[in-house]
Amino acid sequence: MKGKLIIVTAPSGAGKTTIVRHLLNKYDDIAFSVSATSRSKREHEKDGVDYYFLNPSEFRKKIEAGEFLEWEEVYENQYYGTLKSEVQRLWDEGKHIIFDIDVKGAYNIKQAYPDFSLTIFVKPPSPEILFERLRNRGSETPESYRRRVKRATLELQYEDKFDKVLLNDDLDRALKEAEFLVEEFV
Repeated sequence: MKGKLIIVTAPSGAGKTTIVRHLLNKYDDIAFSVSATSRSKREHEKDGVDYYFLNPSEFRKKIEAGEFLEWEEVYENQYYGTLKSEVQRLWDEGKHIIFDIDVKGAYNIKQAYPDFSLTIFVKPPSPEILFERLRNRGSETPESYRRRVKRATLELQYEDKFDKVLLNDDLDRALKEAEFLVEEFV
């Protein structure tokens, strides 16, 4: 039997990673799907834990070999995707799988597994608050901030493509609502 797929998506800064981490800490039968990326590893990140780090050439070879469930070139030569082998590995462990991915990837996984998937779009209180969160991270260059704002503006338009919308205007309430959605689904 396949486990269920809980796909949490949102623009950067909406709070999806915080919600996913909370759900992982709460439920033992849910495991995190580690995405692959071709971007550079940050100092605090570990290969196979935060991402599977591949160079762009390796990533493209895996695309050509059909090894991805979903993938996207988010920025030039910066790919992100979900390896089919990662999903199978977690199913083989008897786990439900939770994803923390972009809106296009979430939509594509839902299309691949419509009967096993719950998609949750984490909505920020407003675009202005989202942009402020991104600015306050302090991890963005002016250019990367502009790219993220442009991308977030587009991603906010995908809200109606997902099963549930979770407004993240109060974190405690959003976490409780996320728990309810997961418990109702699995």
